[in-house]
Amino acid sequence: MKRTRTVLVTGGAGGIGQAVAAAFAAAGDTVVIADRDAERVTQTAQVLGVHGRVLDITDEPSINRELDALQAQFGPIEVLVNNAGLLTVHGKLLELPGSDLDTILRTNVVGTFLMTQHVARRMVAADVAGTIVNISSIGGRQPTPGMGGYESSKAAVDALTRWAAIELAEHGIRVNAVAPGPVRTEMMAAGMPEGSPQRRAWEDRIPLHKFAAVDDVAAAAVFLAGSGAAHITGTSLPVDGGQLLT
Repeated sequence: MKRTRTVLVTGGAGGIGQAVAAAFAAAGDTVVIADRDAERVTQTAQVLGVHGRVLDITDEPSINRELDALQAQFGPIEVLVNNAGLLTVHGKLLELPGSDLDTILRTNVVGTFLMTQHVARRMVAADVAGTIVNISSIGGRQPTPGMGGYESSKAAVDALTRWAAIELAEHGIRVNAVAPGPVRTEMMAAGMPEGSPQRRAWEDRIPLHKFAAVDDVAAAAVFLAGSGAAHITGTSLPVDGGQLLT
């Protein structure tokens, strides 16, 4: 019989994070979603039948406060999914303001680092051989004009994944990443509707000729956090329909 684990999913109030939370809940885990938007956290938690907390991944006092509260209520976190991140700020190299790049890196890289550090500290202190899964992007390995700030941040997330994996291995903690290509989220559908020229141009880059579903990404996260991936650490698993092959 599968043992129930405590799973924390950041950015869990929508999109990929919501699908990840639903997948872990369906697997029988105790799931907590964390997000900055209190209203969305409450609504999503009610819909999924999971627990919700308001947390800013760039704010260390917020992180410590919420992690302490979670551990007091549910015991040590055994699975962390670092999904929260910033996708909407873009610009070409010669045009992107430095302040925008700082915002991207602060959220996607420093936020992921802080959550990894503080959760891993608690895992080590509680002698928990836990699992951390970062949501990265194939953009960290395949450039797209105008998206370099975001893609640089995800390349850093992949490096952070390897860094954490090699240092936390002695504690039995595995760290991996899921690297999606384009995903059919509500935000993506609004920006690139089905049948639009922009959507077709993206799909033409993908050998399977379709975007990933959020459930495809969630399934990869559940796999990497599970016993079937017990000897996998430090990898970034593409979920991209073969886009990196092109």
